[in-house]
Amino acid sequence: MNKIHRIKSITEFHEFRQLPKPQHPLISVVNVEDIRHPENEDPLSLTLDYYNISLKRNFSGKFRYGQQDYDFDEGVMFFIAPGQVFRIEHDNSRPIRQSGWMLLIHPDFLWNSPLAKSIRQHDFFDYSVNEALFLSDKEETIITGIIRTIHQEYQSNIDKFTQGIIISQIETLLNYAERFYHRQFITRKIANHQILGRLEDILEECFGAEDLITKGLPSVQEIAARLNVSPNYLSGLLKVLTGQSTQQHIHEKLIEKAKEKLSTTTASVSEIAYDLGFEHPQSFSKFFKTKTKLSPLEFRQSFN
Repeated sequence: MNKIHRIKSITEFHEFRQLPKPQHPLISVVNVEDIRHPENEDPLSLTLDYYNISLKRNFSGKFRYGQQDYDFDEGVMFFIAPGQVFRIEHDNSRPIRQSGWMLLIHPDFLWNSPLAKSIRQHDFFDYSVNEALFLSDKEETIITGIIRTIHQEYQSNIDKFTQGIIISQIETLLNYAERFYHRQFITRKIANHQILGRLEDILEECFGAEDLITKGLPSVQEIAARLNVSPNYLSGLLKVLTGQSTQQHIHEKLIEKAKEKLSTTTASVSEIAYDLGFEHPQSFSKFFKTKTKLSPLEFRQSFN
């Protein structure tokens, strides 16, 4: 594992990539074609003290954010928050001309605005393992138009309105990104349904284990890790596809197993509660009634 290189400011990034000094110290739009990488550059692990919103085409090499490789065969948009670690490996055997842009935003630029707090509420900044955002031509035109407006605004004479205008443009960009991610969750059905299938297999395995009482119910974090996605990404995907969060899926599986044991075995409610990971039968009975409107015994009696 190579050393993680921290870039503390936008000015430092411009120096690092041999770009002209930024016109504004706290925000910059960088043309990807202007970035030069040294020949035989070693793989880099980086962390930034600012937000990076990028769209890159013809990327020659590998880019890892968390544990997922990004596919740059098409126009791909991705989001990096301050403090996140990512890794770049350039393939100098493929001298392809890159294109696209990078929007760099230092948190200080957002100071004293609602976006300073709300920006991290966008899930795509928090995914430790991210799925990149694929854009249609129309979507890319919309996003690129916003970037162009931001670039033109800080290039013009900076006055008391500049910050507010740029921040409103950033908010618009993020809202469009939310819309496009939502569309992506729906349209990329094959991959998403594969995740649903694997989720079902994992839950079936967890609730079929005999040591559930010692291990306890699987957590959202544990399930997301086994699916190789982040908890936020998994819950966001499930909400779009099924209307339920990951935790709700866990509870649904738990109720399904409880109903199965109550209707097909003679085990006592206490034994079933224990088998399903509950230390106290009262907790199980309360949980079951909350979800089904019936007590475990009432549910069992309905089959007699």
